[in-house]
Amino acid sequence: MRTLAAAVTIGLTCGAAAADPPADQWVPMFNGKDLRGWTPKFTGSPAGENLLDTFRVQDGLLVASYDRYDEMRGRFGHLFYERKLSHYRIRLEYRFVGQQVKGGPTWGLMNSGIMLHSESAQSMRRDQAFPVSIEAQFLGDDGTGKRTTGNLCSPGTNVTLNGAVPKDHCPQTSTVAVPPGEWTRFEVEVRGGQTLRHLVNGVVTAEYSHPTYDLADEDGRRVKGTGPLELTEGYVALQAESHPVQFRNIELLVLEP
Repeated sequence: MRTLAAAVTIGLTCGAAAADPPADQWVPMFNGKDLRGWTPKFTGSPAGENLLDTFRVQDGLLVASYDRYDEMRGRFGHLFYERKLSHYRIRLEYRFVGQQVKGGPTWGLMNSGIMLHSESAQSMRRDQAFPVSIEAQFLGDDGTGKRTTGNLCSPGTNVTLNGAVPKDHCPQTSTVAVPPGEWTRFEVEVRGGQTLRHLVNGVVTAEYSHPTYDLADEDGRRVKGTGPLELTEGYVALQAESHPVQFRNIELLVLEP
């Protein structure tokens, strides 16, 4: 999603990740061969259409590539995992490579993320840019040290951060900057509607709670419908926002409620 306001820094919680459970309790989400178990959705296209083969597998990596684009044209992409999740941990490694596609937004430079508690690919409007969800944001540093990774965005939603709902839907929560091209270990821990945490290389960069639909947002109201206001479950999705990005070692650990 769009870049955050670099001048605002709130909600930073430093610390280390909880001790890892045995390795055999983690389940691979990506088989290293194809996109089985994942559904793409691009702005302007129906769910299931992998526009210009953006999401693909190369050398065992899951990648978002723009080598078949002449220009971005606002065609933001999301790749949705097949299972709806509530209490879980996801860990992966990512890195930005190459150059941003022509016509990509300024904030899209080295920008990706994981969408949490998301609506499904099939429920998105055809021309919708971002699913109603909570984003655990990846950013690559542009050399200034101000573009920090592991931040929070909330398209169509609200969260409670430091006891209040942020006015900015992309507040800067992290102080961790990562050089482009460097593999970065990222993890999210989600416990229903109670607590959500982002960790970069084992350091907590964001912690917040009580996600709800944003009733001031048209898509937030649409997805909520007649259901409860608070989000306690949903889908996860990886982003393609105009800069090539690679993912590997994508794993899931389901937690007890």
